[in-house]
Amino acid sequence: MNDRYDAGAAGHGADQYELVGYDEYGRPVYRQVPQQQPPQQQYDPYAQQGYGYDPYATGPQQPVPPYDAYGAGDTGQQPPTPSYDPYGTGTHQQQAGAHSPPYDPYGRTATSGHQPRVAEQTAYIPHQAGPVEDTGMQDRGERDYRTEQFAFVEEPDSDSEDVIDWLKFTENRTERREEARRRARARVIALVVVLALVAAGGVGYLWYAGKLPGLSSSDDKSGTDTPVAAQKRDVIVVHLHNTKKGGTSTALLVDNTTTQQGTTVLLPNSLALSGDDGTTTTLAKSVDDDGSAGTRDAIDTVLGTEIQGTWRLDTPYLQNLVDLVGNIEVDTNADVPDPDAKTKGAAPLVRKGKAQTLSGKMAVAYATYQGSGEAQNAQLERFGQVMQATLRKLTSDTEGATVTVQTLGMIIEPPLTDKDLGAFLAKLAELAKGGDYKTAMLPVQTDGTLSAQASASVVKNVLGGTAKSPDKDAAVRVSVRNASGAKDNTEKARVVLLNGGFTFLEGGTAATEATSEVVYADAADKANATEVAKTLGLSADAVTKGDVSGNADVTVVLGQDYESASP
Repeated sequence: MNDRYDAGAAGHGADQYELVGYDEYGRPVYRQVPQQQPPQQQYDPYAQQGYGYDPYATGPQQPVPPYDAYGAGDTGQQPPTPSYDPYGTGTHQQQAGAHSPPYDPYGRTATSGHQPRVAEQTAYIPHQAGPVEDTGMQDRGERDYRTEQFAFVEEPDSDSEDVIDWLKFTENRTERREEARRRARARVIALVVVLALVAAGGVGYLWYAGKLPGLSSSDDKSGTDTPVAAQKRDVIVVHLHNTKKGGTSTALLVDNTTTQQGTTVLLPNSLALSGDDGTTTTLAKSVDDDGSAGTRDAIDTVLGTEIQGTWRLDTPYLQNLVDLVGNIEVDTNADVPDPDAKTKGAAPLVRKGKAQTLSGKMAVAYATYQGSGEAQNAQLERFGQVMQATLRKLTSDTEGATVTVQTLGMIIEPPLTDKDLGAFLAKLAELAKGGDYKTAMLPVQTDGTLSAQASASVVKNVLGGTAKSPDKDAAVRVSVRNASGAKDNTEKARVVLLNGGFTFLEGGTAATEATSEVVYADAADKANATEVAKTLGLSADAVTKGDVSGNADVTVVLGQDYESASP
């Protein structure tokens, strides 16, 4: 039972009320019903007595008529309905003798003061007391709430937590995406800045080095404002010794540090030099007789240069050097036979063609090859090709180039050291890789002297020197031209003439002739020509007057009869 016992109501059980309406807050308004004396009824504990039943009452009870919540029941026995009191005060004014207050559906005692608004209209018996009033409800906007409306407070809703977790997850994911976008933008900006700096640095370097297209070129460097004679150059002479066939090939390696240009200057063996005794000799004989130091001084005298050191490069060392740098590429101009071939007609070791890859053995064969009927300059040009190609493959790092030189195990002649040679070759390698390197042949006349053209094109511009050929009154200069068809006859004549005290000048080769000739130009030289013929084993009839080559005193043309006449 939800009815509470009201002691006040028991004392005034004769007072009855009937519903007459509702006030503006939805609360029921009652009036007192005149007392009637209904007959006694047997108590039925299960009878529907309405809300007026009191299980604890003693003695005779006044029966309570059935409660009609909406006032729709039989009202014939009820007195007229009083006028409506909008503020709920009519019950106190009209029923002065009543002791029971108006019914509150929650058991709260009705008062004449301000009442909270009832959430829903509930029928009740006036004798029942309402629930204890919750004063805290007035602080929540003076509204009444049912108990089930507060279930979310006592029992947390898992859906709400899921929503909160989802919101947090969405917020975190959004923040992560924004952070990823910020990092991506930062990386792109950093990359653009780095690329701009690299591009600017590259352009600046090219500008500083004078390599920007349209702004400078290799030709512009040779025309620098610095006078040619005042330009600084580092020069080393290199002698390639053919350890198998004999003979040497000589070149000057020039590093012009002012114009940033590198050059290989090829020196023909017929270049006339002054010997240690003041006599005239050739470059080839000076290398054999005077050695490195004497030849270096003689070259300085003739070309007006200042050579810092001599690099003796024997053919086995050249082969090892090419193998160390990983082969070279050369535009070959001739088919070179394999010197180790045992059968005639074997395939050539080096083939003629563009960008031929040469190993160490192939590079040596090509650098020392001189075809039949070719002048020594042809072989010298091939040596220059191999040198420039080797420098292009050599490392431009000073320490790396020094290690390469030390690995070769060569004997470096003082004052040059392996570190000096390594540093020098590294500089030339950098110039060769950048396209600032060239090869030039020193134009030497048939008598071994230098012409004015040679002085201007090579000696002056490249070497920064002044050509000075040996004096004519030194020794009798004999120019030898080989027309015998046998290449070895030139070397035989050279040895014989040098032993006879004459200066040998190589005149190259000519078409085959049957007889030899010894020619002089001035009558004063007739005796010298006769002595030359006698030294070579030729008859006096071979001496004749005619034109001589260059600055030679006597010219010798070796014919096919020379071999039989040679001692």
